Amino acid sequence: MTQWPRSLALVGAGKMGGALLKGWLAGGLAPAAVTIIDPAPSPDIAALAAAGVSLNPPGAGAPPETLVLAVKPQMLDAAAPALARLAGPATLVISIIAGKTIADLEARLPAARAFVRAMPNTPAAVGRGATAAAAGAAVTAAQKDIAQALLSAIGRFDWLPDEGLIDAVTALSGSGPAYVFALVEAMAQAGAALGLPADLAMRLARATVEGAGELMHREPQTAAARLRENVTSPGGTTAAALAVLRAPDGLEALMRRAVAAAHARAGELAG
Repeated sequence: MTQWPRSLALVGAGKMGGALLKGWLAGGLAPAAVTIIDPAPSPDIAALAAAGVSLNPPGAGAPPETLVLAVKPQMLDAAAPALARLAGPATLVISIIAGKTIADLEARLPAARAFVRAMPNTPAAVGRGATAAAAGAAVTAAQKDIAQALLSAIGRFDWLPDEGLIDAVTALSGSGPAYVFALVEAMAQAGAALGLPADLAMRLARATVEGAGELMHREPQTAAARLRENVTSPGGTTAAALAVLRAPDGLEALMRRAVAAAHARAGELAG
């Protein structure tokens, strides 16, 4: 049975915060349990008030059981005094704020004890996100269950053994959707270079990646290597292309460099 919190405050209901909220409500979290705090809510978010969600209530009220922080990193300092009033000793604080460590949050929310730091990605908007999270030392088993329920509502979820791995998650899955979109662009350009009309090349490239992703989704126990092998006939056209992609300076080496660059930048942004 899903362990939803009895009360939850979401601070920041932009693209990612909004995706989280939609996943929670679709999964069964009661609208009456949710308070949204956002100075400029979108029309979609504002419409949820009619469904029973509390939007920007005038008073702070009692601290919620769970506080989810989805504000932009540069807004945290300005928002911290108001956030501190929402985080009591029994509040579970879940942060998806990029670059802000549990120690950063502890310094700004001194009354709170339990912190979870998570990194979702943009496919959360369609319920197909990939999220990994690290729990602080004071997080209880029951609070971990709540965090897992909330973060699983937008797609795949995994716990990390160490907060220090968050930057690696950021570099791999956090930024990863952009790598896939760049691959589609590169495939379409390659097709156009062979004479296909540019719009047709893009449609074929998009459909190929969409279909391959769905095939992988429907066969979760099948390794990516096996799926690749299923498409590759010895001595065929796919094998010829893969010989280029799998060369020592090919796709694997390029991806290692790309993800390493994202990882280094994540560390810089974290300070």
